[in-house]
This record gives sequence, C-alpha cells and structure tokens, in this order.
Amino acid sequence: MADTTPDSTHGTGVVGRELDPADAAACERLARALCTEGHDEVDSPEWVARARDAWEELPLPLRRQVRRFRRHSGPNGTLVIGGLPVDRTALPPTPAVPDSVQRRATVSAAVLTMVACGLGEPLAYLAEKAGALVQDVVPVPGQETFHGNAGSVPLSFHSENGFHPHPPDYVVFLCLRADHDHIAGMRVAGIRQVLPLLSPASREALFTPQFVTTPPPSFGPDTGASKPDVEPRPVLSGAVEDPDIRMAQLVTTPLNALAAEALSAFGRACEAASLTLRLAPGDLVIIDNRVTVHGRTAFHPRYDGADRWLQRTYVTCDLRRSRDHRPHDGHVLTR
Repeated sequence: MADTTPDSTHGTGVVGRELDPADAAACERLARALCTEGHDEVDSPEWVARARDAWEELPLPLRRQVRRFRRHSGPNGTLVIGGLPVDRTALPPTPAVPDSVQRRATVSAAVLTMVACGLGEPLAYLAEKAGALVQDVVPVPGQETFHGNAGSVPLSFHSENGFHPHPPDYVVFLCLRADHDHIAGMRVAGIRQVLPLLSPASREALFTPQFVTTPPPSFGPDTGASKPDVEPRPVLSGAVEDPDIRMAQLVTTPLNALAAEALSAFGRACEAASLTLRLAPGDLVIIDNRVTVHGRTAFHPRYDGADRWLQRTYVTCDLRRSRDHRPHDGHVLTR
C-alpha cells in the first residue's frame, strides 16, 4: 500500500486500508466479468450500468470504507485502498502518447469504474481527452515540462476543473505501475488541515469573488467546450468552518492585491499541511475534490514501457445537476 509521508509536522495521515487476498480475488472476478468481448466499451451507458450493478457485489469491507468516506472524507479528504487487482502480469507497455485513454474494458478500468459508481456517477469532459471516462496518467516524451498529467516536472496544487460550472466531486486514481525510482509522489492538502493555518484576513479574502480560474492546459486552447467561465469566483465557499475549494495555482488569477496576498497565503498553508503519497501497483486513491487540492512531485521517466502509469476517472454525486451540459443524459459534459 502507498507510503504516506507528511511534508510537515501538520500531516496526520490519510484514511486507508489494505484489501485482504480473498477480497482482492473477489474484486478481480467481478472486474473480469466486465471485460467480456463484445460488451466491453467503457464509455457506453450499457457498460457503465453493468459496472454500477457490479459495485453492489464487491466485498463488504471495500463498500463500507467507500461509503464512510462518501459521508465524511476525513481530515485530509483522501482515502487510499491498497491491494486492488490491476492484472499486473498481463499489463501492456505503459502508453507514451498524448491523450491516452481506455476505451475497452480492462481489469483496472473495471475496478476504477465500479468504485466510481459506488461514490456517485462517472463523469468526463469532452474537451479533455475526448471525453473518455477512464484516462491514462502517463509521462509522454517531449512533454516533460507540461503542467498536466503528461508531464514529469512538479505539478502544483489544484482542485480539478474548478473553472467549470460542474467540477467533479471526487477524483479517483488507480496505480498500475510505480515510477522506476519510486520517487513520484501524489501530494494532497485538505482544507481541514489548511484552514487553521490561515489568518482571519486571508480567510475572509478567499471567500470573496475576486479570483478568476481558467481551464488547465489539458483542455487545450481552442476547444469550444473549454471556454472559461470568466465570472470571478471565491477560492473558498460554503460553510465558514468547513468550506469547499475551487483553485488551481497555475490558472487561478487574483483580481486585486488583497486577493493576491490571500492566494499566496493559501498556497503556503497547502505546502505546510500537505502529505505525499508514493503509490504502489493496486493502490486506489480517492480525493474529495470539494475540500482537497492535489499535485505531484517530479520524477524521471525512461520511456521504456515500464514508466509510471495511473488511471483516472472523475465522479459526480449528482449527475442531474449537469443535465443541461450532457446531451442524451450521458456521462460526458460537452460544454
């Protein structure tokens, strides 16, 4: 299971457990049943419906842990479950092309989608990786400095798709391969750890609509579906004692000096409160995107077919609220 390293004395660990072998085997049987040839199109409503039904058959300890996290995501808004099946002996080489996704079911894609259905409903954005529900997070040759999932330089703290009217409630990752040197770290910082480190003035400023967040580089510059909502928003919203976050250090711009200082203070607090997760194959990470930002440390890809490989999906708790953005009541937001 993931090695969890506090980046400071404020780190208190994340919620997590390791599946026992019998439960892992049960998960694998259900995942393989979803890989039946001819009925294995990951993005089809029929396949997602099968994965939704299969979630109910997963071992009780796994379902119970996910349901508890769904009710309250804990001090760091992060859940790690180790020991899940990823079919390691049959894994193909790590993809090394831009915008790699999983269109046909695999054991790992099935596990990811079943858990997503336990949290809510899978979600994707047409402007990002062509709306695939299961996306590969892999280093791509020539994109080392890209500030996104294809890069290998440090990735700054962000909540996913905060620019959009309908950001995901959860981001779910499954590790298929670790990096060669075992130094790549997923960094997380939850608002319940960050908030006490902020001054009252910074908190107040972060609750004001004085920040503009634009789409991340992974959405591309010219896609109509990725046009930013230019209306200023607050970084923090909701309950003063337990707020939600919409922020990406790369693409959130403060509109005045007070907002700029508050955003800088927020970044410093995230650094102080952050944890670093070094994932092993079979580690599943659920991030509560409403209350937790995440990033990544640098690593050194070799492009030899055995580089770091995560798969990712987004989840919404309420698919209905984005109905006007989803033609035919599908799972892909087209604008």
